[in-house]
Amino acid sequence: MTTAHDSATETKNRIAALEVATPQRDLLMDGLYRLLRNRASVVGLIIIAIFVLGALFANFLAPFSPIQINSGKGFLPPAFVEVGPNGYKSDPAFLFGTDTLGRDVLSRTLYGARVSMVVGFVPTFIILIVGTVIGLISGYRGGWVDNLLMRVTDVVYAFPDLLFFIIMMITLRDTFIGQMLNGLFLLFSSLAIVSWVGVARVVRGQVLSLKEKEFIEAARCIGARDSRIMFRHILPNSLGPIIIISAMTVPGMIITEAILGYLGLGLRPSTNPKDFFITSWGSLLLEGQTAINAQPWLLLLPAICVSLIVLAFTFVGDGLRDALDPRLQGTQ
Repeated sequence: MTTAHDSATETKNRIAALEVATPQRDLLMDGLYRLLRNRASVVGLIIIAIFVLGALFANFLAPFSPIQINSGKGFLPPAFVEVGPNGYKSDPAFLFGTDTLGRDVLSRTLYGARVSMVVGFVPTFIILIVGTVIGLISGYRGGWVDNLLMRVTDVVYAFPDLLFFIIMMITLRDTFIGQMLNGLFLLFSSLAIVSWVGVARVVRGQVLSLKEKEFIEAARCIGARDSRIMFRHILPNSLGPIIIISAMTVPGMIITEAILGYLGLGLRPSTNPKDFFITSWGSLLLEGQTAINAQPWLLLLPAICVSLIVLAFTFVGDGLRDALDPRLQGTQ
């Protein structure tokens, strides 16, 4: 005779056999296949890989130290220009010329990629963690918890992001926090504090649409804890939108760092050749703006790099959206 305990055990085993991990893995593999069939996304991935490798191995790829001052070689034009607008002749050793102090522009741009890549990925990771947790709790709990968290989200969302970044950098720049990692810690914190609201709203919407599904009800019936339901069943089924929004967040962080650096509020320039973070593309844009007539490539090269990396992430984000959208299944 089958007992109630045996019946519950059998039901639990069936639920485990139909765990969401397998279809979710199939969905992700199918999404990866569809992503790699998108030519624009592949080009974007290649560009991102080039910049990441260039940032990691800048000390091997850079022809000069980014802080090396070459006496008498200030404002040299790029090697592919015989004579620059200032009348100076180019030097083949400096592919993109030099700045006002004779520092190699290409080397400084390669080292500047380190800051932009880190600023793109680290704050985005923090934003995803905070936004996902708040969205999960808000959507799953509902009631006064949902109302409280969403009102906090609305308040944070209403505050102008760029203004908040500027206030934080100006106020705390000369404090102990502002000096950590040459100012990168303060920059990470500023970017993450007010940028999680979009992720929280997306995750909350996903949770609201999933928490009444049959497989969630089945998990409740077998006594699964709320934390397991949220992180083992609901979260894996919400990964598609989270992955897409993360790909769109990274270029936003890079642009924000470039803006703050251009305003003189970004990374503190370092004069120690052993430092991993020495300069940033935003700082190079500020330097190039003052020398646009004497050495245009001092401004153009970091500007082109920012444009390329943002465009690459946009291609990848669009490709991920198409690859992970279930409504497009079978159309590619």
